[in-house]
Amino acid sequence: MKENRVNKVLEKMKNEGLKQILVSAPPAIFYLTGKWFHPGERMVTLLLKTNGEHKLIVNKLFPVEEELGVDLVWYEDTDKPVEILASFLDKSERIGVDKNWPAHFLISLMDMNAASGYVNASPIIDRLRMIKDEEEKELMFISSEKNDRVIERLISELEEGKTEKYYAERVKELYEEEGVFEFSFSPIVAFSPNGADPHHGTDNTALKKGQSIVIDIGGVYKSYCSDMTRTVFFGCEPSEEDREVYEVVKNANLNAISMVKEGVKFSDIDKAARDYIESKGYGKYFTHRTGHSIGIEDHDFGDVSSVNHEEVKEGMIFSIEPGIYIPGRIGVRIEDLVMVTKDGCKVLNSVTKDLLVIEK
Repeated sequence: MKENRVNKVLEKMKNEGLKQILVSAPPAIFYLTGKWFHPGERMVTLLLKTNGEHKLIVNKLFPVEEELGVDLVWYEDTDKPVEILASFLDKSERIGVDKNWPAHFLISLMDMNAASGYVNASPIIDRLRMIKDEEEKELMFISSEKNDRVIERLISELEEGKTEKYYAERVKELYEEEGVFEFSFSPIVAFSPNGADPHHGTDNTALKKGQSIVIDIGGVYKSYCSDMTRTVFFGCEPSEEDREVYEVVKNANLNAISMVKEGVKFSDIDKAARDYIESKGYGKYFTHRTGHSIGIEDHDFGDVSSVNHEEVKEGMIFSIEPGIYIPGRIGVRIEDLVMVTKDGCKVLNSVTKDLLVIEK
């Protein structure tokens, strides 16, 4: 197991008076062991105890050839894994469980009176995962560098008549050339006016001159996600109104980034972007939060929103992605990932945010 990370979890458990927790979310298990499991309906659970008697309970369907540094407890499909798990628990103590552990496992455990109480322990690991260690920072930088190259190549290949779906498929090919074989999320390629839908489902719309293009893509490199959005214009200069929308979004992005440093509240970073957009008369068209945390998952725990008054800490990585979405006309979103430092932040993306017109 990742000893340093596990020790931090155990310390948090002690602070909260918990002597045993169950870790079942695959990203959390990977974070602590370096091993991915995709259990489907089967139970894979890491039991952590402050007395050091940790167990990883695994179905024999999932081979473990590497040394994980934890006792493995195997079961077969004909066994009852919850009963096996219960045999290792201290019934006189509360137990922490993951927020998304399937209810049928939890209810079975509760019916056995396997613990004195049950609490949501996900925040313990979720909050630790918000602050990246040096290994994670390096992987996040590399992942974003690869994403930069992919989006630059995609933009250079834009051609009239090709469809959104064509370019979404092309993203997959470009990622594979970078050694990236998984999306962080389904690529969004939206030609105007489709870009006015922040989560437009890529379709067979063909590219025409005079359209704007929202490209929101991310890949997974060695289990760490990238995520970036750029908006460009194709074939001719944008109208004065569309140019204004673009510049407002870009300045909102820059304003929010300029706020990022240790000790600043997430809500104040959101406010820096939101207040600027509202001051320019487009407030009602900015319909989502300013950003989200990212790491092993594209949307890790934590966000940049008006209701999150938590202070950011050195080592956190999250997106800054303001947008303006005018139905039937245009959508503009500009997104970067930032890593918090004591005195500011490092922007993980280097692709230009200057207004680009692709002349072809």
